[in-house]
Amino acid sequence: MRESHAEDARAEARRLTTDLLGEDRPTAATLLREAQAVLGRERTRRVADLVRLAPLTRRSAELAAVAALLVGTDELGGGWWTVSRDGKLPAPEEALVKAQPIEPWGDLTVLETLAAWVSDDVADTLWGTPVGTADLNSWQAEDRVPVPPGAKAGARLVVSFDAGGRLDAVVVRRLDDELGTNLDFNSLRYARPAEAQWSWGVAAGLGPHPLPGEEPSPYGREIDPKTGHVLREWTLRYGATTEETGPAWQTVGDVVAAVERLDWMWRSAEWFAWWRAVSALIDGHDDQLTERLHDLAR
Repeated sequence: MRESHAEDARAEARRLTTDLLGEDRPTAATLLREAQAVLGRERTRRVADLVRLAPLTRRSAELAAVAALLVGTDELGGGWWTVSRDGKLPAPEEALVKAQPIEPWGDLTVLETLAAWVSDDVADTLWGTPVGTADLNSWQAEDRVPVPPGAKAGARLVVSFDAGGRLDAVVVRRLDDELGTNLDFNSLRYARPAEAQWSWGVAAGLGPHPLPGEEPSPYGREIDPKTGHVLREWTLRYGATTEETGPAWQTVGDVVAAVERLDWMWRSAEWFAWWRAVSALIDGHDDQLTERLHDLAR
């Protein structure tokens, strides 16, 4: 059942990617080519540099952020890059050039921050500035958002729940004659940049995602044969097929391709320990790899 849900998500992601970007099997090369046509040569060069600097296990997420920037810039125009945000935050152009984390988005990369900005700005253009935010980890509907001054029963208020994600809160009159709000979960919607970011990441998967002109390719880096054998044999012991695992792993690209085929997140809990070891191998974190292999052998 879980595997079918995963395939449903991938099918929907491919449909959205085709609708938004014109391709259902996206590649880094085609994405950056389209980005250059919309963002311009210099911005695309800087964007590609940030993608190149990211760990390989994060490259897909960085490219997905580029997809959001491509779609968002296409909707808002190139002027979006040059306008500072509320006089307190730098313009997107400045943030891209400085390439430094920006608070309070310090847990996001620069490209992810810019993708969040453009997704929210497109959402605000479409539906207006939200009156509040709601964490959808809780599905409680009542009074998650305060009633703003002047609101009347029946009014629909825009609420943010994620970058580019919006839903409505309906103002209602309670039994005590006080006004409250109920979240309307049927009104959930995402702006196109946020849809592009999600769909590109899911449709493209972990990779490999070589970048144009990237020589030598980081995916061609050879791995320790013994380590590769240990991790590959582990997958077979825990239910993977030889078709999913592929032939003996010799390079980082072999490992990334195998991870993509294995769909490990939909398997049993032991696979999370395997992923921690494999991600350390892919990203070249040898000190962590030794520890992760030890954990996996317990």
